Amino acid sequence: MALSQPSPVDAYIEAAPVDARPTLRELAAILREAAPGATEAIKWRVPVWEGRRILYSLSAYKTHAAFMPTSTTLDGFRDEVEAAGLTTTAHMIQFPYGAPVPVDLVRRIAAAREEDVRVNDARWAG
Repeated sequence: MALSQPSPVDAYIEAAPVDARPTLRELAAILREAAPGATEAIKWRVPVWEGRRILYSLSAYKTHAAFMPTSTTLDGFRDEVEAAGLTTTAHMIQFPYGAPVPVDLVRRIAAAREEDVRVNDARWAG
């Protein structure tokens, strides 16, 4: 029986610093659930999920993980994200390592991006 290769996202997570891995694994699981038919790839040296368009990306930094659902998707949730105590930039949400991930919020943001692509063919806007 042939051994299966890890997905590119799983390989990225395993290569990340040990402190980053639990947060990255949790975020990746949420994103996979939100778009089960999406293709996982590495682009620009970070994991992305793609359907007809790039849906979102995930990356590891020194003290946090970043989820990038596009600025237009994030704009609809910015107040909720900030109320959850998370830092945002124009294009991403930062999740400090060791802090709880607001699973329901991330799930809703990912679903909104997936719907925007499916319904509106929305392009990746970083």
